[in-house]
Amino acid sequence: MSLSVENVSIFADGLDHPECIAVHPNGSVWAGGEAGQVYRISADGRQVEEVSNTGGFILGIAFSPDASWLALCDLKHKCLWKLELESLQLTKFATGADGVNFNIPNYPVFDSQGNLYVSESGAFREVSGKVFKFDTAGEGRVWHNGPFNFANGMALSADEKHLYIVCTWLPGVERVAIREDGSAGSREVYTTLPQTCPDGVAFDAAGNLYISCYAPNRIYKVSPKQEVSLLLDDWEGHTLANPTNIAFGGEGYSHMFIASLGRWHIGKIAMDEPGLALAVYRSQAGA
Repeated sequence: MSLSVENVSIFADGLDHPECIAVHPNGSVWAGGEAGQVYRISADGRQVEEVSNTGGFILGIAFSPDASWLALCDLKHKCLWKLELESLQLTKFATGADGVNFNIPNYPVFDSQGNLYVSESGAFREVSGKVFKFDTAGEGRVWHNGPFNFANGMALSADEKHLYIVCTWLPGVERVAIREDGSAGSREVYTTLPQTCPDGVAFDAAGNLYISCYAPNRIYKVSPKQEVSLLLDDWEGHTLANPTNIAFGGEGYSHMFIASLGRWHIGKIAMDEPGLALAVYRSQAGA
């Protein structure tokens, strides 16, 4: 499957340079802005509502498995926020763990048990990235001390036995095994993408891994056999404008939503293969 920018529609416009994207089981699409905005977008993309604001710079976001709250990584405040979805109450969840403070908390991922992994990028042009892990009681620790070359977007495998970590200046993706006791196991490079700056990552139901690149304006596809192909390229940078995070959603998880940090919109593209159902979708389906 090779696509062109003509296949991408503008799902919603008028956002403040969205870095992140997440899709709620009710179909609403959520994103953040560079001035701390938290946006809720209706399932049809027609209504964009700012429902909260941290006064910071929102990086990655993720819904808890029970869909009760949204985890928000904040670059300016160097923290992780908890946004209660029913009340829209915003509280500071963590500033680090194990005596280690966040510097660039970048991206959160929940497993099906409600544990929360958070990538800590480290610092620009330093190989000092880490991954934190918080349990359901909010107790955190440094899960993997790395060092990763700017840990960025992350995704869990379907069986939750591996955590895939984008390393922007590797550049590529590493994966770390998750042991039975939940601790970090073996680490390996999964793929490299020379002369790119990968940022976001998401799986489809067939096990293909999609990697969005801040530069150049591309999305790559990596098959389960680790074969790399170019899914989408926008040399003009108008439709894909520094694409950062990506997420599957829509009916049957059949669409990919794309946040473009360089502009003001969220893109949407129909995919041949549906996305992997995240913990929040599986939990709500079984509710």
